Amino acid sequence: MTILKISASALLLSATCLWAGEPAASPKAPVLPPVKEPVSAGLLNDYLRTQSPAFSEWDLGVQFRTRYELRDDAGSFPNRDFISRGQNNSNDYFLFREKVHVGWQPESWLKVFVQGRGAQVASDERDPSQDEDVFDLHQAYIQLGDPKLFPLILKVGRQEMLYGDERFIGIGDWSNTGRSFDAVNLRWSLGKATWIDLFASNVVIPRDDYFNESNDEDLFSGIYASSQEIVSTLETQAFFLARNVDSGSPNAIAPGIGGPSERDVYTYGVRIKSLPKAFGNWDFTFESAGQFGDVVSGGRELDLQSYAITGSFGYTFDQAWGKPRVGLGYDYGSGDGDPNDGKQETFEQLFGTNHRFYGLMDLTGLRNTNSPRVSFSIKPTKKLTVSLDYLLFWLADTNDFFYPESGSGRNANGYGRNPSFDSYVGSEIDLIVRYSPTPWSDLQVGYGHFFPGDYIKSSVGRVPANGGTTGADWVYVQATFNF
Repeated sequence: MTILKISASALLLSATCLWAGEPAASPKAPVLPPVKEPVSAGLLNDYLRTQSPAFSEWDLGVQFRTRYELRDDAGSFPNRDFISRGQNNSNDYFLFREKVHVGWQPESWLKVFVQGRGAQVASDERDPSQDEDVFDLHQAYIQLGDPKLFPLILKVGRQEMLYGDERFIGIGDWSNTGRSFDAVNLRWSLGKATWIDLFASNVVIPRDDYFNESNDEDLFSGIYASSQEIVSTLETQAFFLARNVDSGSPNAIAPGIGGPSERDVYTYGVRIKSLPKAFGNWDFTFESAGQFGDVVSGGRELDLQSYAITGSFGYTFDQAWGKPRVGLGYDYGSGDGDPNDGKQETFEQLFGTNHRFYGLMDLTGLRNTNSPRVSFSIKPTKKLTVSLDYLLFWLADTNDFFYPESGSGRNANGYGRNPSFDSYVGSEIDLIVRYSPTPWSDLQVGYGHFFPGDYIKSSVGRVPANGGTTGADWVYVQATFNF
């Protein structure tokens, strides 16, 4: 290394001497790099840190979010979805959410963070509303470690957890209450962009008018590894997750308030994602998972054998006006082929953020789903983004239910296991306009429409009183402010 440095210095010196002997050229204007906007720590933090250097150790912030939603003919009561007559399944409501946090980091290896969250609802016909929890503790953890000093980082307490694209572990931010866990998380840093996480957790159950507790009958643990150094152009991840639910789970906190029935679900999988610009204007993501274990359903213990495959790719025309992107995607979650064979082949969704992937109307998830999609987005200005998605849905297996985004399969008003019906469920189109006028504000308007397919028409048509099927509409307007 010393020889290289000396050689490089000699080469530079020789070049300088030779250049000095030539006639002086007319000076050229220096090429300056583009000016980068300073990264904001938030309005409140930016102000306080200009007042005193002591505030550099503190992280103070407030978020306000409000959203109006209208759901017409689907989305509020799944067993009533797409029914033309005799069923009230229209609902419009206002959601309000506040988050207040205080963080303190006196040393690079020590961080304390506390966050409260309030969630209110107005005019919601669902009673009780799953989006209401007046004010509660959302996060409260201590983090020990600095990878620059030592490769281990320990995070203990109530915390959000998200991995990958949040398909299997996510914060569920679209929900008014969100998701957090009482957890212990140990990260082992193996390089600048390589780490392994070990965690054990219990999911926190939002409960209005009570302090939110975690379900200690529902243990979620796992190992999650990630690297951008195995292949320099890819983010490569692998995981093994365990969800072990005891028989007391459904009533763990109060009668009927807890979690799912008894089960042991083991999920293994991989995720591969292209790094920005690594493949030019192309981008892609692939994620797959398999599951085994056992699930208790209806007093029977079933052998779990399920899987999911997801992927997407796209191309961005970065030299064209608005930098449009076009993309294709595909999601498959297995369904159960025979309710009497002692097996469950329906994929278990775990704790994913489903809103982002399977249609913004939240009418289905990754259970018994076969869904391709086409996506388009464009940025007319730096602060404005328009996105359009078109999704098609089939059941993976008509011997299984048509499942909503969460909860039990639709099983009334003609819905159920209908193996003789065509598997085509329908299609959905989603349009979102997003405008961010400042770094601390975000405004969104969205519209979705669902077109029922043969499976829905045949299911609803089993009951003459339903009066046939109808399409469904969804509209939302949302404003978010961060201080």
